[in-house]
Amino acid sequence: MATPDRFPLPQVTETTRKPDWLKVRLPHGEGYERVKAIVKRTKLATVCEEARCPNIAECWGGGTATVMLMGEVCTRACRFCHVKVGAPPPLDPMEPIHLAQAVKEMDLEYIVVTSVNRDDRPDGGASHFASAIRELRRESPRTIVEVLIPDFKGVEKDLATVAEARPHVVAHNVETVERLTPTVRDRRAKYAQSLRVLEYLKHRPEGIYTKTSVMVGLGETDAELEQTFKDLRNVGVDVLTLGQYLQPSQYHLRVERFVTPAQFESYKKLAESYGFLYVASGPLVRSSYRAAEFFMKGLMERERLERLG
Repeated sequence: MATPDRFPLPQVTETTRKPDWLKVRLPHGEGYERVKAIVKRTKLATVCEEARCPNIAECWGGGTATVMLMGEVCTRACRFCHVKVGAPPPLDPMEPIHLAQAVKEMDLEYIVVTSVNRDDRPDGGASHFASAIRELRRESPRTIVEVLIPDFKGVEKDLATVAEARPHVVAHNVETVERLTPTVRDRRAKYAQSLRVLEYLKHRPEGIYTKTSVMVGLGETDAELEQTFKDLRNVGVDVLTLGQYLQPSQYHLRVERFVTPAQFESYKKLAESYGFLYVASGPLVRSSYRAAEFFMKGLMERERLERLG
């Protein structure tokens, strides 16, 4: 975790003060309250709560959620992320089973499973991911399972371990443009490596859909964003989400600009021109986003009906 002496405290200015379009109402609703009660009782770790996601009510109320495996301590120190950094505890071998039981009780239509980086594990936690996927598909066969995975250092056998468990969607985030990657992400996270991960997963025989996310407002240029769109489509990425970076604490990277909703719409049209199946683009869009997940659910339902004849 960054310390005060490493990064000076940013000054709040007109360019860093949040604009009106980033203000959201407190979550509420029957569906949200039901999921919240189950999450609390089962002690499920959700990214929705940990990251204070602005879309939590929409997602929980609409039958989706994002949960985190393998603890809350990460082995990497990305300068945009608020997750604790350090030496993680041992894995809980019962976690995949407990996760599947909780998801079954919540009766979710769509579940996103992500994790911290676990570079301390020989396989980066790939086998733990695979166990969770298998348990989820066994307990909730109608629930679509998306996994948002680390890069596993680019090791193909570990990526294969996850793919062979047959999640419906595999996401891995490039996070930012190539030039800013060394500044924004941990030194072990490489832009080219993330592209190779996405390409490898897309071309495996399981036929898994691939997805990634990019944050804007970190100092990237429009030309760099367009090149990123090209790079992602060149490796076959199906779904792209674009959202505003928000500084999680005074010790993290500062926001360089707040992108307007109109500019997000322009980025969406540009990205769509490169052939993504779906692009979700907006100030409050996150890696796991209800609209993108709703699209994937509809796409898979159409495929199921086509197979039935």
